[in-house]
Amino acid sequence: MKLISRSLTQIKHKLHKTGKVILALLLICLIVRLSPYFAPIRAADIAQNQLAMQFSDRNGLQLGTLLTRDQEHTSVVPLNQVSPQFTHAILAAEDGSFYHHGALDMKAVIRASKEAIHAKKVVSGASTITMQLARMLDPVPRSFSGKMQEIWLSWRLTAGMNKDEIFAAYINRLPMGGNIYGVEAAARTYFSISASELNLAQASLLAAIPNNPTYFNPYQHWERLKQRQKYVLNRMVLEKYISGAIAARTHTEKVVFQSRQRGIIAAPHFLFWLANKMSETQTEENSPIRTTINLPLQQFVEAQVQQVIYSLAANNVHDAAALVIDNRSGEVLAYVGSPDYFNEVKLGRNDGVQALRQPGSTLKPFVYELALEKGLIRPNSILADVPAHYAIPGAKLYSPTDYTERFLGPVRVRIALANSLNVPAVRVLEKVGVETFLERLHQLGFEHLNQTPEHYGLGLTLGSGEVSLWELAHAYLTIARLGDATPLVSTFSKSPLSTPDSPLPNNHTIWQLITNILSDRHARATAFGVDSVLNLPFPSAAKTGTSSNFRDTWTVGFTTDYTVASWVGNFNGEPMRQVSGVTGAAPLWNRIMLHLHEHQEPADFPSPEGLVQLPICAISGLRPTPDCTSVVQEYFYPEDKSNYERENQFNLPPEYDEWLAKQQQSNFTSTNLRILSPHHGDLFLLYPGEDAKQKLELKLVGNKSAPVEWWLNGEKLDTQLANSLFWYLRPGNWTLEARSGKMSDKVSFQVELANLKPTRRGFSISNSPVKR
Repeated sequence: MKLISRSLTQIKHKLHKTGKVILALLLICLIVRLSPYFAPIRAADIAQNQLAMQFSDRNGLQLGTLLTRDQEHTSVVPLNQVSPQFTHAILAAEDGSFYHHGALDMKAVIRASKEAIHAKKVVSGASTITMQLARMLDPVPRSFSGKMQEIWLSWRLTAGMNKDEIFAAYINRLPMGGNIYGVEAAARTYFSISASELNLAQASLLAAIPNNPTYFNPYQHWERLKQRQKYVLNRMVLEKYISGAIAARTHTEKVVFQSRQRGIIAAPHFLFWLANKMSETQTEENSPIRTTINLPLQQFVEAQVQQVIYSLAANNVHDAAALVIDNRSGEVLAYVGSPDYFNEVKLGRNDGVQALRQPGSTLKPFVYELALEKGLIRPNSILADVPAHYAIPGAKLYSPTDYTERFLGPVRVRIALANSLNVPAVRVLEKVGVETFLERLHQLGFEHLNQTPEHYGLGLTLGSGEVSLWELAHAYLTIARLGDATPLVSTFSKSPLSTPDSPLPNNHTIWQLITNILSDRHARATAFGVDSVLNLPFPSAAKTGTSSNFRDTWTVGFTTDYTVASWVGNFNGEPMRQVSGVTGAAPLWNRIMLHLHEHQEPADFPSPEGLVQLPICAISGLRPTPDCTSVVQEYFYPEDKSNYERENQFNLPPEYDEWLAKQQQSNFTSTNLRILSPHHGDLFLLYPGEDAKQKLELKLVGNKSAPVEWWLNGEKLDTQLANSLFWYLRPGNWTLEARSGKMSDKVSFQVELANLKPTRRGFSISNSPVKR
């Protein structure tokens, strides 16, 4: 029993010691946990890091101030950069003896208590500036316990900071209406000046707002604010900051609050894009941030965007965007994302510069450049603008057409690109390869074309992908700089926001040729006319684009000085009515370009280096012959000159047959006759018993309405002016010849008897013999 008793005593002793240890640990944890609530608060502890960004244009003119991440519009300034008029006004209005008492003003507390007892309600407060700062830092319920917390925090502030530090923290956090906080943000938002520039009238009005920012809203309750200003001025008189006469005169002084656009004067889309970009790259900049924007130009472009949209309203056009770039530096001079950023009903916040849309034909210059670079086409090549059909696995047959649904037949590279012809562009992309072209577009900065080559297919050159106006302007800047790629620059910062572009092959001559084509007003006359809005009174190059169903129109172009990109369309995806690139985005592009060169015309574009110009027949692309009706000048590589001098025969390959068959005689001039039907080597089946009913149309082009002699196996069939003749089929091997003057063409074909009759009578009777 003694042993058991001794054991129990030892256990109790150990538990007692363990309990003391646990209690000590708990006490230590409690002290550690509560220690922050006893420690003095230093100025560094409450420093404002998440501040609004201030932006200026390239010349230091204010563009605006943006919200912080928590949506507070705040700008912090040192106390010595605040107008004394404001510091006197806010001290007089809120805490006249701030510099003479501690965390609490005991005189004010006693006075407020007496007034409350006498009136049986709260008549005046005793809250000091330090207590107000405590409430800003840690909002608490308006209760006894909340007031105690506020007072305790005020003592901690007083223990860790001097009066100037407390006052500076206070005026930089003052609620000034809506989401505006601090005297600097208020001065810039309401008056477009800094806090140091506030005069007495402006300062006394701003000092009146914090007492109740909603009740004294300057836009909605002006008379209330004026009454509160009068109170502030009277307090300043009592504190001997000003005289009564000055107070009276100041109260009658006219003060204009500028139209509030959330602290933004111009370029809102640009500022928000830039702030987001800086946040993504974790770039820290001193405020204000000096951007590359030219404020007068920015405001001009904003006005033109609004005017162009107004003029197109009847065509169901509601939105537009524009971008202006300095070619030499890559600096962004103007950036307009929509007609009105602040019109939320009309989706004004959408940024048309960064939005991804189908680019229409604006990518075509780059596929032609790449094909020229790889030697797949030559400057003098003839391309086929004729019906073409492409089989796509798992999809319908792809048959590209132009919006006019017309085909021009044989066309030069210059004509195909300048007139934005679809079929030649698809043929060129087929030569280049979609994957190769996509790689080049990535080199040019089209980072959003991130699908597989199979996803885009041959429609990539017609706008089957989605790009931004920013990317297009960047790529066309590369053309303007003759292949010398450079990033777009948006700030005068030591920390660039853009990564260097991928180097492109050094092919200045080809870029010069592309520029020469895009600036050739006569080359694009077929589609746009000689005197369209693309034609300026000085050298300029331009390309338009229209997306499917007319949802987007684009015009991007440049001079030797500037690159301008414009987009007109609808953010909601609705199609426009009777609007294309040349009638939608081009007028906006035209206005901006004329303004940019109002006082000084740009230099001429350089001619393609190392190329020679030679006269050619516009249709054949060969050395002109006497019967050529249209002679033009075209560039040649020097090594192609010998072929030019040697070749003069123009024979269209079979891919033109379908197109030729549909042409009126007056629309096409050839250097020779061409038998379109039958084709050389055709085999036709003649069914027994129907030999008198089956006939073949003999058809040709190129006789210029002159008499044509038809010969079959050396026997003359007929002489007539028409381009076709019907001949009843007979079994045998046949050689058909057409003669007109010195021109002729010859084909051979066969007709055989079929073993079986057709299962359906009349199957081959309608002038269309069965061909195998």
